[in-house]
Order: sequence, then C-alpha cells, then structure tokens
Amino acid sequence: MDLRLHLLETFMATGSDGASYKVCAYDRLAPDAALADDQHWESTGQVEYRLADNRPVEVSRDGSMRIAGSGVELTAVDQSQTSSATT
Repeated sequence: MDLRLHLLETFMATGSDGASYKVCAYDRLAPDAALADDQHWESTGQVEYRLADNRPVEVSRDGSMRIAGSGVELTAVDQSQTSSATT
C-alpha cells in the first residue's frame, strides 16, 4: 500500500541522554480508493512521529516518547516557557 506523510507539527524535546531533539509529527495518508487518479489522498487517522534525522519515535498510550531501538526517552520542551524566557 502506498503511503505519504503530511507534516502536522514539529516540537523540541529533551532526551534522557541530555541532548535536544526536533520531533516531527506526520499524518499518514493513503490514496483515496474512490478516485483512481493517484492525486487524491486521505488521512488514515494514524499519526507517525520521527526525529528530524528520520529516526522513528515510539509513543506509548500514556504519551511517553522514546527513540525507537534505543533507551533514550524524550520529554517535550514547553515552548511557552522557552519563548517567554527569550523575550
């Protein structure tokens, strides 16, 4: 099955290793079965998370995030605190 990814949002996260990571959330799109022109895509209802370097991020039901295949856990950085600290 063909799939495309549509960028929904990006945010910064801090890893349990102390590094900063850019996380990208994507909506998975599949071809619209009603139209066979290969130009119309619809959401599958699934969101996929990846780091900016394309490594997959696993998100648990409780919302916790981990870089797939590693022990690095990610915590989203509160953007409101970051922007108010710089202004």
